[in-house]
Amino acid sequence: MAVITFTSDFGYRDHYVAAVKAKIISQDPQIPIIDITHAVEPFNIPQAEFVLGSVYHEFPEGTVHLVGVDTHSKKGKYLAAKFKGHYFLLPDNGLLSLLTDGRPAKVIELQTDILMPFPTKELLAPAAVYLAKGGDIEVLGNQTHDIRQLLNRQLRLNDHSITGHVIHVDRYGNLITNITRDSIDTIAHGRTFTIHFSRETVGRIYANYNQVDEGDCCCIYNSLNQLCIGINKGHASELLGLGFDSQIDVRFYPGS
Repeated sequence: MAVITFTSDFGYRDHYVAAVKAKIISQDPQIPIIDITHAVEPFNIPQAEFVLGSVYHEFPEGTVHLVGVDTHSKKGKYLAAKFKGHYFLLPDNGLLSLLTDGRPAKVIELQTDILMPFPTKELLAPAAVYLAKGGDIEVLGNQTHDIRQLLNRQLRLNDHSITGHVIHVDRYGNLITNITRDSIDTIAHGRTFTIHFSRETVGRIYANYNQVDEGDCCCIYNSLNQLCIGINKGHASELLGLGFDSQIDVRFYPGS
């Protein structure tokens, strides 16, 4: 039996998360359910993509990822998809295209004839149980290629610079960007570089934030090799006035 992960924007004040879990365990109390987070900001699809996209591949293939974010799809469409050996159950709101970069292996439109007040519980959760118990995804509905498409932010690269953006602010205020270690290494060719954001310039990437004095800016690569900007013991987003989609530049210089 596969694991079900659960990601939502339901928060922790109300009964919504418990209601979905109750639906799952009422159908099979042995199914393991792993909460990824329920603190996604309401309707925030890019945040959901970052959080789930950062961790789903850590789970074994066959894992079922149940997503309750921005759940009331305008067209009332809900999807089951397979990508890199994982299953995803979610509304047709563009999140699937971001998670799979537009290349899911198979997408099924779940069969439903009515609009539901709680589709995560009433439709997606039973489908998750079915897939976790080894069910055939094609039984859930009809295959489709017509899903809502959203585009991830792309890097702008040339011989002397990289322009990227903040794609997530974590609970510590650290700014996580779409600039990767590989992109910097590819353009650098051994050259020196500086990182520019707000009114700050940083010329070194550290192993962790504690390598600078408290209150100082610091750039690191996280465990996913993404360039991150933080302030040791400080909230970088608030103190620098930067947030989601803020521009970050890396500039390269002749010589080494």
